[in-house]
Amino acid sequence: MRRSAAERPPVPASGAPAVDAPGRTPGRTPGAPAPQSSSEAARRRLLRWGAVGLGLCVLLFGAQLLGTAAFSKGPDTQAADPVGEARGVVDPCFPQGPERYPADAPRDGECGPGLRLYTQPPDRPRTPTPAPSPGDGLTAAQVRDEDCHPRVGTPRVRPVSPRVTRAVNRQWLRIERWLRANAPETHRTLAGPGRARTIAIAEAQMGLRFPDDLRASLLRHDGAVSLGQVQPFGFLGNGSLGVRGIRDTWRQLCGTDGEADGGEGADPRADRWDGRMIPFGVDGSGDHLVIDSIRRDVGDADHESGMSFTPGGIRIRSYYALLKATADALETGGSVGHWKPGVADGVLRWETTGVGAPS
Repeated sequence: MRRSAAERPPVPASGAPAVDAPGRTPGRTPGAPAPQSSSEAARRRLLRWGAVGLGLCVLLFGAQLLGTAAFSKGPDTQAADPVGEARGVVDPCFPQGPERYPADAPRDGECGPGLRLYTQPPDRPRTPTPAPSPGDGLTAAQVRDEDCHPRVGTPRVRPVSPRVTRAVNRQWLRIERWLRANAPETHRTLAGPGRARTIAIAEAQMGLRFPDDLRASLLRHDGAVSLGQVQPFGFLGNGSLGVRGIRDTWRQLCGTDGEADGGEGADPRADRWDGRMIPFGVDGSGDHLVIDSIRRDVGDADHESGMSFTPGGIRIRSYYALLKATADALETGGSVGHWKPGVADGVLRWETTGVGAPS
């Protein structure tokens, strides 16, 4: 029997049934996955990102282990110490000791003029020579200066205190301004900036730490150089050494005057030379300005009479104090001890005037 139009169920415009069938979720297309709650979706996202983060951590940890293994190989690796940091690594320039390489060997790289980054032959293992002692039948004066024979450490670039850098740069600005106006020929001898990596290598090879004020100065001017007849700028009648000059001079002095010290208990500052000193100035006649790497004060190493820590007849407590006293003397026409600056033909000349004090 046919139904009337009033008895038929209404049909929506889309053709879908107006009444949901039993067991179907309202508004869902048949066969579509059930919608997830917001908390379930967030949990799944957290799990995925957590897995990614864990994988990255594993990769980074593995790379760190490989790097540590690569740099800790070899029989010479030892723990770091407070003066030379890690002294147990073989010197990259002289892995078997300077005496094992000819003086005329080709040289280049960070080791500076005359030195080369040698590799240690596998069939010639490094065998350190034990240091002599008074118990070996030697007198105290024959015991070698151990500061001249450090176990070379891994070069480590250390940051310089910004406060020290600002203070050192202020004094250099005063010196540079005076030199440009009064001694332009000497101003031209100032070298360009040094490199932090080169300083770190020199520190490692010498087994010493340069004071922050000296490092800040070297990073502004890597010493000074002679230009024809014009002597390099320096302090108290000495020319300033650059980083490589400091290291090479230290080696030279250790080779000529550092093979013996006063023995245990002796004052290293009373010897003619001690390996804990940092030579930063040279006068051309065998004498040097030095910094005590332990006390940080400035001294004079005389090749005849020995070391004195009253250069110019005064005590100078630090490299920065010398830098400031020099700037003061240049600007005021005063003196640094018995050294007084003068100018001739655009060249700075330091003249001795007798014992005095900085103005």
